[in-house]
Amino acid sequence: MKANANQIRAAIDAASPDIRLFLLHGPDEAGAQDLAVRLARKMGPEAERVDLEPSTLKSNPGRLADEAASMSLFGGARHIRIAGAGEECLEAFSLLLDTERAGNPVVAISPNLKGTAKVVKLAQGSPRAMAFACYVPEGAEADKIVSTIARELGMRTTGDTATRIAAASGGDRAVMTRELEKLALYLDAASDRPREIDDAALDAVGADLGDTEISRVIDAAIDGRPDTIGAELARLEEAGVSPIPVLRQLARRLMNLAELRAQVDAGSGVAQVTESVFFREKAITARALRHWRSDKLADAIDRIRQAERAMMGAATAGSVLAQAAIVAIGRMAARQR
Repeated sequence: MKANANQIRAAIDAASPDIRLFLLHGPDEAGAQDLAVRLARKMGPEAERVDLEPSTLKSNPGRLADEAASMSLFGGARHIRIAGAGEECLEAFSLLLDTERAGNPVVAISPNLKGTAKVVKLAQGSPRAMAFACYVPEGAEADKIVSTIARELGMRTTGDTATRIAAASGGDRAVMTRELEKLALYLDAASDRPREIDDAALDAVGADLGDTEISRVIDAAIDGRPDTIGAELARLEEAGVSPIPVLRQLARRLMNLAELRAQVDAGSGVAQVTESVFFREKAITARALRHWRSDKLADAIDRIRQAERAMMGAATAGSVLAQAAIVAIGRMAARQR
């Protein structure tokens, strides 16, 4: 079935055996990862997590149904996660949904799949699956998500605190959750002792991501100035800025560039396609369109997504992965100038 945000959260929290597959598709990979972590928490700290690669399911589609029906070695809870799932998983998902028994839930994260994909249609049409489209929240939607997560942690946003947290998190649900969890600890909040989030609490422990500083890093990467990226990244790290919002904002700028570059490739002039660009970004966007090629933009977007996906794994290099990816984008731009 096709699910909305409330339905997917409720189904994950219920961990009902009636739902075998949670398909999280769309560009907000961080939001999908956060939902996958939510299921892991529901399953409990002792639950066994099985990670399967899409390439494995392509060559052995029956593996998924077998894993979903298998018991843990010690008889405890078990769940399965597939990162980067695409159309190659169609047969494996079909077998999973058709099998008689599947006691272990499957979460498939598919950032590159659109709503028209066969895998998405399969999940939407099955009562044993849920398909949820993950998009980076903005404006009032982002504020609402902050307020919802806050309520689940025993807190209530006041004034413009929801907007502040949403802006500081760059629309990233995972970062929103971490910031709110930090606030819950600071305020000693829980469902049986609700607390209000005010500006004083945010000033005390909230992240100040510094939009200007983040913009300087992104501009340096897109403009091909790797020599200045290091100093900007060091400044952000000293300020305690999470690298995930930086990656997400860079990915959005690159995707916007890719759309504009496609118009230029189709015959439009640079001045024409940048007419609607925000005035502060107009000059750098025009320069970028003159040296960035479409294929290189696609490579850059893919690199950013891979870095973000790698950061979500266990025992990773963390911010180093993000920093390396951002520097690599700057070098890509410099080589094209």
